[in-house]
Amino acid sequence: MPLPLSIAAGWRLSVAPMIDWTDRHCRYFHRLLSRHARLYTEMITTGALLHGDVARHLRFNAQEHPVALQLGGSEPADLAACARLGEQWGYDEINLNCGCPSERVQRGAFGACLMAEPQLVADGVKAMRDAVSIPVTVKHRIGIDRVERYEFVRDFVGTVAEAGCTTFIVHARNAWLQGLSPKENREIPPLRYELVHRLKHDFPQLTIVINGGLQSDEQLDRELRLLDGAMIGREAYHNPWWLASWDERYFGAEPSMLTREDVEAQMVDYMLRVMAEEGQSWYGVARHMLGLRHGLPGARRWRQVWSDHRLKARDPREVMALAHGRDDAREPVAA
Repeated sequence: MPLPLSIAAGWRLSVAPMIDWTDRHCRYFHRLLSRHARLYTEMITTGALLHGDVARHLRFNAQEHPVALQLGGSEPADLAACARLGEQWGYDEINLNCGCPSERVQRGAFGACLMAEPQLVADGVKAMRDAVSIPVTVKHRIGIDRVERYEFVRDFVGTVAEAGCTTFIVHARNAWLQGLSPKENREIPPLRYELVHRLKHDFPQLTIVINGGLQSDEQLDRELRLLDGAMIGREAYHNPWWLASWDERYFGAEPSMLTREDVEAQMVDYMLRVMAEEGQSWYGVARHMLGLRHGLPGARRWRQVWSDHRLKARDPREVMALAHGRDDAREPVAA
């Protein structure tokens, strides 16, 4: 039985921004699985947009909507300029990263360390809101380092909300800025969902979306009864077929007749377009769908074929046939 839709259905379910993972090819794949889940770019720094190849960073497939651009930066004027670029390129939302704990991001004075400067974040949000007509949102942690007081995140949200931000995506862990790698920061600081629930209680007018450690329908059902939305990261990437159930269960859509084979075939068509239009190998596209047969018999063999670099020059239709062990495919010649 689908859960009732909240007024914030636009953020009801989303796939988290993940560096090196949620590029446009990954998002195209995820959109085949769910028509309604909100998708996010990898974090793109303001410097990369202001001084780099804008088209390379911002181009996306029209099928990806609704899709949000996540920015990393702290200077209000730079954030405003990049938000304007995002709107011009057709994104549906601008999201400010206040949760990444990596040392590289800290050296740039943005990411999770911005939680220590809520007024600067508020200034950045206001500058972006003044520059664009699409929603401006913030993704952040519940605290930094050993600061575990609820009042810290409450005051951060309160200050940023005064600048007009109405949607907060909350990773329910602290970010330890020293001593832990980004991977460890996703695993070692304990999850404290109750703090996110308190934020919704104290700010009922805001859209509060929870992120961190969500891996099952049972967890989503519980959190979506308390909050406006949930954002799923690595589980969505490693077990993407989960997304295929979301539209019916959480958005009230008709049951999907989609099969894994349908999705794989559509991805092969997409690979052929990328090869023809951009001169790229299918290999960089296929890496994002390696979890499609997660848990099924033969999944390991299937993954091995699609990740075999020796097949890069082959037609992806042949690779698909080989992955399924069909007679019309031949094994690659060993190097």
